[in-house]
Amino acid sequence: MQDTHKKAFDMTADLNSHANTQTGNRGLQIEEPLIFEQDSMGHCGVDWPDFQLSHDHLGNLHRSKPIGLPGLSEPQIVRHYTRLSQKNYAIDMGLYPLGSCTMKHNPRLNEKIARLPGLADLHPLQPLDTVQGALEIMDRLAHWLKVLTGMPSVSLSPAAGAHGELCGMMAIKAALDHRGEKRHKVLVAESAHGTNPATAAACGFDVEAIPAGPDGQIDFDLLLQKLTPDVAALMLTNPNTCGLFEKDIIKIAKALHDIGAFFYCDGANFNAIVGKVRPGDLGIDCMHINLHKTFSTPHGGGGPGSGPVVFSEALAPFVPLPYVIRDQNNKFCLIEHNDDGHSVGRLKAFHGQMGMFIRALTYMLSHGADGLKQVAEDAVLNANYILASLKDIFTPTYNRFCMHEVLFDDRFLDGTSVTTLDFAKAMIDEGYHPMTMYFPLVVHGALLIEPTETESKESLDQFIAMMRHLAIQAKNGNQDLFKTAPCLTPRRRLDETLAARKPILRWVPEANH
Repeated sequence: MQDTHKKAFDMTADLNSHANTQTGNRGLQIEEPLIFEQDSMGHCGVDWPDFQLSHDHLGNLHRSKPIGLPGLSEPQIVRHYTRLSQKNYAIDMGLYPLGSCTMKHNPRLNEKIARLPGLADLHPLQPLDTVQGALEIMDRLAHWLKVLTGMPSVSLSPAAGAHGELCGMMAIKAALDHRGEKRHKVLVAESAHGTNPATAAACGFDVEAIPAGPDGQIDFDLLLQKLTPDVAALMLTNPNTCGLFEKDIIKIAKALHDIGAFFYCDGANFNAIVGKVRPGDLGIDCMHINLHKTFSTPHGGGGPGSGPVVFSEALAPFVPLPYVIRDQNNKFCLIEHNDDGHSVGRLKAFHGQMGMFIRALTYMLSHGADGLKQVAEDAVLNANYILASLKDIFTPTYNRFCMHEVLFDDRFLDGTSVTTLDFAKAMIDEGYHPMTMYFPLVVHGALLIEPTETESKESLDQFIAMMRHLAIQAKNGNQDLFKTAPCLTPRRRLDETLAARKPILRWVPEANH
């Protein structure tokens, strides 16, 4: 099978080398210029009626030169965006092994419910009497999040995971201020997401990293040495970014509380333990939950995101506004002002991402408590199936079962001159989005793979066969396969360093270059 696959690849690569066509197209893969480069004077997608310009309402503010929009007909526009959509890879296209980001399948039921009339056209300024159903959705979602985490309080308003971190750390700072304490240091696990130390610093704390031990978990003995009276909190991800459950987490929580510090948990990987473990039972004081990661709301493209935060009893008085309550007349109300003055106040305009709340609650209700537990078990099973199937040819970083994602390092590439980046580019030619590379930073040449719970055994087997094939090619010295990859994409390998340091973010006419 692998020989056949190799022959097919070699034939395709050979054809590709002769694919210099007159049009720039390759087969039915159409070369797509920018929309501005398709400008054709006089074309327009709509027919405007004749009208007279009036300057009465604009004074001297009328436009003095052309706006610079391209002229295209409706068919040109439709074709342009259809072609662009075909160049986009998504979880609905195939297995998406990106670790740490959890590209989950978005059930179509979620989308159907979120688009129901009455929900899709809600406005945050509607009178409360007209949005009782929407407020009940928020109340029920809050209830589920509290039950699943074992935490008594929740804020739905944060707009994303990092915003949730800010929310949690602001509450910790407010609680310390309320106690009259000026603790200035936040400890952050070395394997943390980069947003953790950035958030702590944004809240005015000094950040000190806590390294992991040889087992990939936080070094508990070293942590104890760092727990001085000036420590405000520890920020830790669990399961951590190495795909491991922190076995000392209860001892860590107790040690923090013994010195009066708080325990912040990055809930990015809650999908691995939802329905199995309640973070509140572990001694955690606050944790953000990325709805897209655990409860299957859309991810990517910058939003709209949603990162609710759950709080312990100790931090509940400092929860941001607004929040929903049911009053004595059994009506739902938004609490937008807090007379006791403890709340950290508003984090954003309005009340959060309603569309994401609907999708997340739909996911919860359609799965039920037992279904959510099954989601976590399937995610862990899939990751360990990949680990068991590849560990003889790849190099697992840690010799133990993993949670929802499996971590390899680049030792299996020693002596091949193939790098993790080269390997990832070759995966693209095989029709797979690469896994997360070079993260977590504590692992050299990291390959972090997360298959998600919705992948079938057949799709996992196909992915595993592809990974084994590439590993064998690397070990056999077939460097061209990797150094020239990707060969089958509209664009070949890009200068990623130049793109990162000198990005061209705005199109300008060629004459203006």
